[in-house]
Amino acid sequence: MTDNKAKIVTFGCRLNTYESEVIKNHALSAGLENTVIFNTCAVTAEATRQAKQSIRRTRRKNPDASIIVTGCAAQINPKQFSDMEEVDHILGNQEKLSAESYHDFGISKSERVAVNDIMSVRETAPQLIDGYEERSRAFVQVQNGCDHRCTFCIIPFGRGNSRSVPAGEVVNQIKRLVDNGYQEVIITGVDITSYGPDLPGNPTLGSLCQKILKNVPGLKRLRLSSIDSIETDEALFDIITGDRRMMPHLHLSLQAGDNMILKRMKRRHTREDSIEFCNRVLEARPDVIFGADIITGFPTETEEMFQNSLALVDDCNLTYLHVFPYSEREGTPAARMPQLDKNIRKERAGRLRALGETKVDQLFKSMIGKQASILVEKKMKDEKAVIGHSEHFAPVKMMGEAEIGHIANATVTGYQDGILIAEHIHD
Repeated sequence: MTDNKAKIVTFGCRLNTYESEVIKNHALSAGLENTVIFNTCAVTAEATRQAKQSIRRTRRKNPDASIIVTGCAAQINPKQFSDMEEVDHILGNQEKLSAESYHDFGISKSERVAVNDIMSVRETAPQLIDGYEERSRAFVQVQNGCDHRCTFCIIPFGRGNSRSVPAGEVVNQIKRLVDNGYQEVIITGVDITSYGPDLPGNPTLGSLCQKILKNVPGLKRLRLSSIDSIETDEALFDIITGDRRMMPHLHLSLQAGDNMILKRMKRRHTREDSIEFCNRVLEARPDVIFGADIITGFPTETEEMFQNSLALVDDCNLTYLHVFPYSEREGTPAARMPQLDKNIRKERAGRLRALGETKVDQLFKSMIGKQASILVEKKMKDEKAVIGHSEHFAPVKMMGEAEIGHIANATVTGYQDGILIAEHIHD
């Protein structure tokens, strides 16, 4: 390790990215040195396998380092890590956010595994963060856990039941970040559209966004990490379609385009619900771009059922696709259903990804000659250019110079290798 500060290795979702920043601050305050903390993911078996591989590699490179493992994979199955001789300590998802956890790793530490029952956790405490190292946008957690029990998903057992951060605490956190120069914030959580019923007055995600935009006028851009369209309330719909500070890029948790598969997944929407939502949004705000999570090769999925998922891409005007070949997770109902051959799952994922690449290609071609508003994220070392993302979350290489963290106007002149090329418009 190049310096003695604790190093955090993050796997998985944006919520983990946010929580890794909390962990880093706690480890720093506790004075932890020569320590590597792995914040794991359990959404697929592959994510857990990669974490284990990284742990073993780290131990080989740093034989004297202390290795701490936390995150969803550690919460759900701590034994798989306690059985690894490379691992010194294991923390659950609740414990990892407690400052006290990082003051107790000396010789006197008797408990190697500190993982409590996540289902007993009833609230999500706000974690104040001043900024992110080497990041130009900030993630703010508004919710944790999930009350739904989709048949393929293990995450509720890693995150617990749904619980929300009070709106006032969220607004204070965003004010703090904006005061420190952040111009874009992404609202994140496990199931953010389920925000609010556990709080006084039963607020919604829409009412939370209203409070943020009203009380933090200095915030230039607001994004949502991923939403369940069937749970979108009217206030949220109005903000998505009517407030220009809400970015015109929505990532939808769709999972499939066939009604029988959706039913077997125990999802709460039909394909018709998804199509109606997307059409309704586009009618009110035509510049919105949709991304979506879709699983291929779910148990019992026939070729005809998969064709319905392919068709959903056009039916919902989807562009950015996050495609996952189905991965059975022990302890979930779907793992007990008749499984498809893994080669079929991968082959279907390949076809769906290829369609997604075609849609991105079409989108980027349509953007040539148009203006874009780019959040600058990093400067290129070997040429006079910067890298960032447009309001539609399209990656952009902008020729010219601009400060990191600032929003720059540009004209899109072309694209190559999956990234837009643009020229800076000077004010």
